[in-house]
Amino acid sequence: MKLVILDRDGVINRDSTNFIKNPNEWIPIPGSLEAIALLNQSGFRVAIATNQSGVSRGLFDMTTLNSIHDKMHRELALVGGRIDAVFYCPHSADDNCDCRKPKTGMIKEIAKRFSVELNEVFAVGDAWRDIKAFADAGCQTILVRTGKGEDTLASGNLPADITVCADLSEAVQHIISADN
Repeated sequence: MKLVILDRDGVINRDSTNFIKNPNEWIPIPGSLEAIALLNQSGFRVAIATNQSGVSRGLFDMTTLNSIHDKMHRELALVGGRIDAVFYCPHSADDNCDCRKPKTGMIKEIAKRFSVELNEVFAVGDAWRDIKAFADAGCQTILVRTGKGEDTLASGNLPADITVCADLSEAVQHIISADN
């Protein structure tokens, strides 16, 4: 099975320093939904790995988070795309859980659920914590310049074998061409 893991905020949709707190604030980055649909059409399954500490901070509840994800699923369906699974960490950094990126717990759970070897999985993120978690878990890691991507690139301290792409559309082109 071919699997791609995506971070959500800053990769698929616009990010916000104030968190994405309701469905109206979830706005797809141009071309990202079509890129996911292209992955699906190319035989890839897609999982999301996203930190959602707004839950533990009381900024939104699980019903609202589910509503945000429902909107994402609906908008993807309109362009012929789908997300096969959404994994999220609702904890804050202070909770010291294993699932919050940059730790690898969530990524390893995705691998277990989909029965894949992570060295065969492409993973796309925009923030250092995404890149760190994906690389430490053994994924083929891609940094996009959307969201926090430019700042992440400028800060350095990235894996030597990382691929850098303008956005999810370019990352998907790289993934598909590497698969052929």
